[in-house]
Amino acid sequence: MIRSIIVAQSQNRVIGIDNTLPWYLPADLKRFKAITMGHHMIMGRKTYESIGKPLPGRTSIVITRNKDLVFEGCVMAHSLTEAFDIAQKNNDEEAFVIGGADLIKQAIDVCDKLYLTNIHQDFKGDTFLDPLSSSWKEIENIAHEPDEKNVYSYSFVTYEK
Repeated sequence: MIRSIIVAQSQNRVIGIDNTLPWYLPADLKRFKAITMGHHMIMGRKTYESIGKPLPGRTSIVITRNKDLVFEGCVMAHSLTEAFDIAQKNNDEEAFVIGGADLIKQAIDVCDKLYLTNIHQDFKGDTFLDPLSSSWKEIENIAHEPDEKNVYSYSFVTYEK
């Protein structure tokens, strides 16, 4: 099974503020849906709470330390390893870590692939993505200019180890 991360960051490495995205970029949301559809999405409790519900067509695995916590329609796990094991036991060919920042930091060394949206603008934020190590190799980079739906320029970049 491929272990992946999917995340968007601003030019100044921001990935969130107050447990939300500081931008609205429909093209990124569309890409996120297309890539994760039919797969397991692994997220921390706060990320799940910011989304507010399981996303259709995907299995939401929520990682929490609280053994008593249950979110309806989600699979609960208590570690990243357990979450990946659940996806593997369900024969998923690719599972996605979608956030938050602490979970991405845990996953970055054990994942094989990274789907990154680079938004070419600075944003205020309280959550940042660390720089990538040299073990990540860029395999695709598709640049997009602003349009009638997307007010920022951005790039879809894919990395593999």
